[in-house]
Amino acid sequence: MEPRYRLRVYLLTALVLLGFGALLSRLYEFQIKKREFYKQQVPGNRQIKIREPGIRGAIKDRNGVELARNRRTYEVSFNLQEIHEAYRLQRDKDPTVDVETTEKGMPRAKTESDILKIVKERIIPPLQDLGLAKDFNSEGLVTHYKTHGGLVPYTYTTDIDYDQFARFAEHSLELPGVYLNVRPKREYPYKALACHMLGYLRPWAKGDIPEDARRQFGYQYVGDDKGVAGLEFTMDDALRGVTPANPNGAEGWKVIVKNEKGKIVGEKPIDAKDPGLGADVTLTIDAEIQYLLSNVLRRAGSASGVVMDPRTGEILAMASVPDYDPNDFIDGITQAKSDAYYKAKVQPLIDRTISPFVPGSTFKIPTALVGATKGLASKTYNCSGYVSYGSQKVGCWIAQKGGSHGSLPLPKAIQVSCNPYFMQLAGSITGEGMADGFRMLGLGEKTGIPLPNEHPGLVTGSREWKRLRPNARLTPIDVGFLGIGQGNALATPLQLCAVTACVANGGKYYHPRLVKRVVASDGSVVVDDVPRLKVDLMKEGMKPADLELLKKGMWMAVNERGGTAGRVKVANAGIEVAAKTGTAQVNKVLDLHNAWTIAFAPFDNPRYAVCMLVENGKGGGAVAGPLVNLLLSGIFAKEEGMRLPIHPLDPVVGNTDPIKEIALPENILAAIDVTEDDGETGNEASEALEATGTKPEDPQLIQPTITPKPTIKPEADAEGTLTPRGQKPPKKNR
Repeated sequence: MEPRYRLRVYLLTALVLLGFGALLSRLYEFQIKKREFYKQQVPGNRQIKIREPGIRGAIKDRNGVELARNRRTYEVSFNLQEIHEAYRLQRDKDPTVDVETTEKGMPRAKTESDILKIVKERIIPPLQDLGLAKDFNSEGLVTHYKTHGGLVPYTYTTDIDYDQFARFAEHSLELPGVYLNVRPKREYPYKALACHMLGYLRPWAKGDIPEDARRQFGYQYVGDDKGVAGLEFTMDDALRGVTPANPNGAEGWKVIVKNEKGKIVGEKPIDAKDPGLGADVTLTIDAEIQYLLSNVLRRAGSASGVVMDPRTGEILAMASVPDYDPNDFIDGITQAKSDAYYKAKVQPLIDRTISPFVPGSTFKIPTALVGATKGLASKTYNCSGYVSYGSQKVGCWIAQKGGSHGSLPLPKAIQVSCNPYFMQLAGSITGEGMADGFRMLGLGEKTGIPLPNEHPGLVTGSREWKRLRPNARLTPIDVGFLGIGQGNALATPLQLCAVTACVANGGKYYHPRLVKRVVASDGSVVVDDVPRLKVDLMKEGMKPADLELLKKGMWMAVNERGGTAGRVKVANAGIEVAAKTGTAQVNKVLDLHNAWTIAFAPFDNPRYAVCMLVENGKGGGAVAGPLVNLLLSGIFAKEEGMRLPIHPLDPVVGNTDPIKEIALPENILAAIDVTEDDGETGNEASEALEATGTKPEDPQLIQPTITPKPTIKPEADAEGTLTPRGQKPPKKNR
């Protein structure tokens, strides 16, 4: 009997323990896990904590001009769960609607509460009486309630002014679940100006809600808009005030009291923390020069340009056309505007200043720099009209006129842009030497500028080139093509501007800088204003006299007859410019070219380095050269005391129509000599490229990355379109 008795005791003990375990588990769920939920079910007043997003920091130019800022907006939002609960207190049952759902891959009919009917019956009529009702997207409202319940408020409208807001505030306490908010909204006062640099925001989404939000903000969570392009993306944490001490940024909150009917008790919150400020970001950009560059580029259909201070590596302006208005993305973008941007023939959302293009003869400058570090700057090479690689011949532009350049020193080779000279120089350097030297000059790698989607370009013979072509063997003609910027070579306008700055300042390559400083709201410096030196060519084997030979060649290209860059010469008194043009054939069948000009000025004391690119421009000197002229003329006029304008810029629609020449104003033409043909066409290497099977572009490499697709703003639908009181609403179709 005793063993049987013990078994019964053990079983009883186990059942008691199991029961207590289940009880404790349920107590934990009621008292801790779902405590806030059940507190809301108790009749009487209750406290609600509402999150308020921080105020995003401003983005300014170097002189304090605000390029991205915040403005005060008035918002009406619904807590749909509160509206639903208040309705239940006054009605025996909810209105319902039949919907079709899918369960385990099978269609199912389901009946659920009709939140849309509740809102239209209980909330919309009082708003109509006040003259404050707005059309809305009914499907979006229903989906929002199913997805977020009462955690995330549904934004009913931001389309009200202060007078409407004040009138609304007088009566909002009588409407359970209706909230009035004053919120900062992002604004780009100059519209398309610097749009690719600034980027844009998208409204916060469900995935942005942290896991502990429901516990901390039981009823209303309002998130922060997120940067998804440009500096708004890369500097998002700083602009939102995120620090190790404040991982949630500059968020604030307030606690209000509501009674059992869902109405707010009292006019003020019982406790609150005001939202803080994010850090302000000051750029190296000069807004006046940025505006000037943007207007100059509008003379071409698809173009980009960069201006740098060679003394520090600071970017003074960088722009790309076509462009867009970042304001279009605030609170989401309309479908029509999204289609206009994303389906455009020439994509306006691509930042061409950091996208890859075939560089053409502009690569003769880094070839000369690398040659100078190898002691080859004083060497002469002979141009017989072409250079031979076995059975293949790569011609010089002068050979198309039946001529040749003969024996050339470096300055003359730069002035006349002689292909055979630089192909032979590249051969003397060797493929490995060219690849290493170009990487030293920041080519074939990202500059590190704080913008998303920067392309590293491509240097023939580099490690990346070999990775992309594992079965390819680097040949002498490949090295020669690299020396003249043809073949597989790719570079961005920003990279070439940085190389030009290196020439201008005496051989120091500074990392391009776009952010000058970042200062938090408490005055602490997050990012300091310090130039970053990558390499000093004088410590890499270059002699000052060798660099002067290179600079002299660029000066001759502008200022002596027979140069390829005569149209770059400015009429400003005492200002001399040095430049190098380039014309790269991109597609022989379609007859597409890139027109380039790189330049620096003033020659004796350089303060500006410039790179200009025009897509499907037929000649660097005739197309990109005049744009550099107009840009530098305006910059030096500013230095002489002329105030450059700065106004909001409307976006421009791009095109890739061929451009043979961009005309200069008569007063500038009278002051310069452009009677000489600039010679190069970019087609000289096409036959050799074709014979060797080398393509001037690799579509997979050259295709720039488009910024992420934005949030589409829902438009009012039939059921959300309001009719005057007394008229019949449209029929349901859900």
